[in-house]
Amino acid sequence: MSAALREDPQPPEGPMIGPHTIEHWLALPPAEDGSRTELIFGHLHVSPAPSGEHQYVAGNLIHPLKVALAAAERPGLYVVPAVNVKISSAWRIALIPDLVILNQRPEGVIFPPEAVVVAIEIWSPGNQRAERETKALAYAEAGVPFLWTIEQANKFHDLRLTAHRLTEGRYVVENVLEAGAPVTITAAPVPITLDLAALTI
Repeated sequence: MSAALREDPQPPEGPMIGPHTIEHWLALPPAEDGSRTELIFGHLHVSPAPSGEHQYVAGNLIHPLKVALAAAERPGLYVVPAVNVKISSAWRIALIPDLVILNQRPEGVIFPPEAVVVAIEIWSPGNQRAERETKALAYAEAGVPFLWTIEQANKFHDLRLTAHRLTEGRYVVENVLEAGAPVTITAAPVPITLDLAALTI
């Protein structure tokens, strides 16, 4: 499935493919209000500007990732926030993960899925379950090896990170982190030790 999608097959019969192409999406002017527009099955999905809490977690995650990659002597991997990722032209899917680890230099305005080693999505309260599942399926079908999803803290739970590894075309949970002692994430190109509490200090 994943290899087939990277070759851009005909879209599946289930989703109704909308009128917008990746070219249309790339031609959109930047949003003045900081909102993000993604392309999912040819339909434009606009998310409000990320909250301060959302951006603070994303920003604090960059440094420990870079430190871990440097310690593992992996200079060919790059931590980059909020880049355009072309998942499939035929399926008309293009996403903007909150952070990625790329295996190529971050040059240009859009990257193919094979350049993405880790996609990191920080879910906001407005991200509905169907949207989350669709994005995870898209990353999996495109062959992105690792997907991390982060649930922001709320009255029911603290900050939580779930790290998935792509296994036989689907994501399998390998690590779950909550605030507390540092934990080493193995669902990654190199072992990465994180203390979630440090992301919100």
